[in-house]
Parts: sequence; structure tokens; C-alpha cells
Amino acid sequence: MIKFNDRPDQHNIIQLSGIGQSYDGGRNWIIKGLDFIVEDKPGQGQFVIILGMSGCGKSTLLRYIAGLQKPTEGLVYVNEKLVDEKSRISMVFQQYSSLPWMTVLENVALSLQFKGVEKKEREEKAMEMIKLVGLDGHQDKYAMYPTLSGGQLQRVAIARSLLANPTILLMDEPFGALDVKTRMQMQDLLTLLWEKFHSTIIFVTHDLSEAVYLGDDIYIMKSAPSLIASHINVDLPLKRNRDTKRNPHYTELVHFVEDEMLKVSDLK
Repeated sequence: MIKFNDRPDQHNIIQLSGIGQSYDGGRNWIIKGLDFIVEDKPGQGQFVIILGMSGCGKSTLLRYIAGLQKPTEGLVYVNEKLVDEKSRISMVFQQYSSLPWMTVLENVALSLQFKGVEKKEREEKAMEMIKLVGLDGHQDKYAMYPTLSGGQLQRVAIARSLLANPTILLMDEPFGALDVKTRMQMQDLLTLLWEKFHSTIIFVTHDLSEAVYLGDDIYIMKSAPSLIASHINVDLPLKRNRDTKRNPHYTELVHFVEDEMLKVSDLK
């Protein structure tokens, strides 16, 4: 029996229970016995970071939540409802995922088009999101490189995802291909959007300093077979800016996460 929170004013926004993944009929397990819960925090949201060595299943967890992949065993719930192929949770990938034959405006409005929203209304709502992510003036350009930069293309993906579902945002190393300056700008944009929408963001990264700067909870996965091996609460103020990175405690946390990563990587 799956147990949810006993508090009537709070529920699990995401729950993975008893998850296992095998691609050879159970002879070998990539993931085994994995449990993962993200409680809803109304009026605040959460910024959850998933870390782990390459190949440990971080991206696979996001695909479970998005309904893009079904585990071999176990159950996946979003808002206490079983996830299936009809679930609609957006995901931002490292690779640029915009449709290059469509404009920025058309890309951002795409989810509303699928929902049957009239053109005028969906374009008005899409323009609001385009302005929010700093792309005003680019709405009629085709969403492709080099017409838009890498950072701008990721802004398109974030705007599209938030317009589709502002409560949950899944991000799979979205800034990994960006240069340092653009990456910092995107980190700051994401913190501003989080403050505005109070979203639950599940964010996969290999960058430990990025993990501490963005996250309020960090989960580290071990490999072979994978499961959540460490949970770190990031005890920094929820509202963060560049000054946060000058805080000695921030540096201490980055070093602590580094040590935990090394411990987890040695687990069998």
C-alpha cells in the first residue's frame, strides 16, 4: 500500500515507489528498489537537484516523471495520480528541443495549441511568457541556431515548458552546453522564475556549484544498481543572487557535496 502524507493540507507532488529498471528480463538491474518523494510546498515550491555519476539513471528518473518511460517495476505518481502515457509534464533537455521550422512565438504557444486554445488567446499568453524570459523582440524569428543563441533557445524551451505546466518543471542538464557567462545568466533567470511561479523544479546537473546555488534539496544517486544514496538539505536563504556565491557557507556546502559524491561513487 502506497502511503501518502497524513497532513490534509500537504501532499506528495511526486512519488516514485519501489522502482526497478531492467532491459534484459530481470537478469541485470540498472535501477533497483528506488524510492523518491518530493512533498508539495504551496506558496514556495521546491528546487530539487539530482546528482550522480554518468549512467546512474538521473535522466531516467525524469523520463519516469514525465511519462516518457515506464519502469520495469514500481509505481510513479504525480500529484498522487499514477503517471501514464497521457500525462503531460514538460521537460527541458540539454539538446535544443525547439522546432526549427516554427517561430519562437509558435514554439512557446505549442502546448496551448495541443490543448485546443484559440490562436489569439494562446499567442497572448505565449507573448507574456516570452517577455518574462527576456525574448521580447525575438518572437517572430525561427527557433533555430544560429538565428538564436544557445541561451536564447533554452529560454524558448523554458518558456514553453512553464506555459504548459508552471507547477512542475523537469530539467535535464539544460545549461550544460552553454558558455560560463550565459550559464550564470540562465541560473539567475531560473531563480527569478522559481520565485514567481513557486514551481517544483527537478534539475539534473553535473556541476556541484550550480547544484548548491540553485537547489534547496540535493539527492545523490549511486550506480549499479542505482538508488538514492544521499540527501542534502541546502541551508542557504531561498532568495539567492551572486552574493550567495561569496558566502563562506556556500563554499563549505560545495565541498561537502563533493565529499558526499565521492563517498556515494564508492558504494556497491
